Amino acid sequence: MTPPGLAATARQQTMERQRRLAQTAAYFLTFVSLGMVAAVWGPTLPGLAARTGVGLSQVSVLLSAYPFGRLLGFLVGGHLYDRVAGHLVMGAALLLLAMALCLVPLIPQLTALVLVVLLVGACAGALDVGGNTLLMWLHGQHVGPFMNGLHFCFGIGALIAPAIVAQLLQFSGDIVWGYWALALVALPAAVALSFQASPTPHKARDGGLSAPNQSAAIVLIACFFFFFIGAEFSFGSWIFSYVVHTNLGSQATAALLTSLFWGAMALGRLLAALASIRVGPAAILWAALVGCLLSMTLVLIWPMSQTVIWISTFGAGLTIGPLFPGILAFASKRMAITGQVTSLFFIGVSLGAMSLPWLIGQVFETVGPLTTMVTVAAAMVMATAVFALLNRLPAKVTR
Repeated sequence: MTPPGLAATARQQTMERQRRLAQTAAYFLTFVSLGMVAAVWGPTLPGLAARTGVGLSQVSVLLSAYPFGRLLGFLVGGHLYDRVAGHLVMGAALLLLAMALCLVPLIPQLTALVLVVLLVGACAGALDVGGNTLLMWLHGQHVGPFMNGLHFCFGIGALIAPAIVAQLLQFSGDIVWGYWALALVALPAAVALSFQASPTPHKARDGGLSAPNQSAAIVLIACFFFFFIGAEFSFGSWIFSYVVHTNLGSQATAALLTSLFWGAMALGRLLAALASIRVGPAAILWAALVGCLLSMTLVLIWPMSQTVIWISTFGAGLTIGPLFPGILAFASKRMAITGQVTSLFFIGVSLGAMSLPWLIGQVFETVGPLTTMVTVAAAMVMATAVFALLNRLPAKVTR
């Protein structure tokens, strides 16, 4: 017979594993919702323009309002998670997100719509910080596979959202049902989180970075986010126009290549999740960076090859995908992660997403479509250089 003490310990360990899995599942569902929200704007932009009575050029301000709102959410959310129970913050943000999404397709005035989209972005930013931070607190040094899984769920949400919106639009002729479906997806995670205790904050460990080096690492990681997120959003936003303007394919082909990029990103995160069970985050990050540089080199050498654009698009998505979860897993092994630290990382996310795609738009027609690929390649070279500097920061000496 098993001694009562051992049996009780085994039961306690089983309950602890189940609790961790339930919390992780709630975070995963939250990121499916975030992925859907991130991908909904493009397919619904014409409908929002028609509802507000403005042109596409005017309503496209929403594409800047959403990432700016996310930046606000990063900053505010980072402070909240260090002071308030994390699940309370995430549950409230999910409910507020659902309500704001319900309002988006009903607002007939552009200025009011911009304010609501800012609110959607702020909720998404707070949830992004929360999901990443609490997952690192929950799993500690073993967060690698779970972090890749979290961002794989984001990719799945981004992949399925346009199809859901298109089907509901075809069925009803109105974008309202698409936004209401997204609002509905956010509710189960809010309910699940409200019944679970929040993880305890991440603590510093021996062998991590010293205080001055940790400050330098935070700056470098924010810069890393700036460059590779800027590359990611630039490629995803401009590959359609690049293909059409270079006559590499029709609009249908360009749409397929866009879907291929985002789908390959989700696949890359899934493969990285499996690899991270046995391989450390630094090795995964180096492999991804080298793979992305090779993909971009191909398209720069043969910019007018239809075969190469398919290979490079798939390769870029596959290798950019693991970078977001990978750098967070890398950071969690070297420093104490707080909500504020995560929000500082994510400032680079917002600035990269807003600036580099905008920069390409300023020169796309005057200089030429190839500026898209040159900008993406240059950003990935800079990301690789920043990561090399990050790896050179020495850990503090332990006794």
